Amino acid sequence: KMPCACTWDNWRRWIRPLVVVLYLLSVMVAVPICVWEIQKLEVGIHTKAWFIAGIFMLLTIPISLWVILQHLVHYTQPELQKPIIRILWMVPIYSLDSWVALKYPKIAIYVDTCRECYEAYVIYNFMIFLTNYLTSRYPNLILILEAKDQQKHYPPLCCLPAWAMGEVLLFRCKLGVLQYTVVRPFTTI
Repeated sequence: KMPCACTWDNWRRWIRPLVVVLYLLSVMVAVPICVWEIQKLEVGIHTKAWFIAGIFMLLTIPISLWVILQHLVHYTQPELQKPIIRILWMVPIYSLDSWVALKYPKIAIYVDTCRECYEAYVIYNFMIFLTNYLTSRYPNLILILEAKDQQKHYPPLCCLPAWAMGEVLLFRCKLGVLQYTVVRPFTTI
């Protein structure tokens, strides 16, 4: 019994050509739609900006998706690659957000709010990435930080008491990032 060559077990073989074909098909559909929109409307500065944004979106999204796909195909360090993949999704999200905001200005506030929420999530994932990387590279990270000299705060925060190095420093950094990820979406709204 010979196994099928196109099963999910062999997805690393066929996923990259599939992505290239899907990208080429989407470009062949999107470019005529964009040209049709420009021909249909009077070409003003707003339409030109939307068209240029569409061109850059068609360039940035496949490049980002290709890098994400490479991480998925070569998924050897999940604790590091999972946050990296989440961070890399920020580029297509920003690109798509800009394009949609130019085309449909009335819904831009809603799309921007979604983008801001994802941005906060990306900052949280960056903190996870740094923590995972540093703890895997330096298993005694807390002891290393405790051995470091105390750092003073920069102005205007120099009058605040210094933080203890080590576990307290890591906890407060994580707490600050988590507070930011909660506060950022609310200040966007």
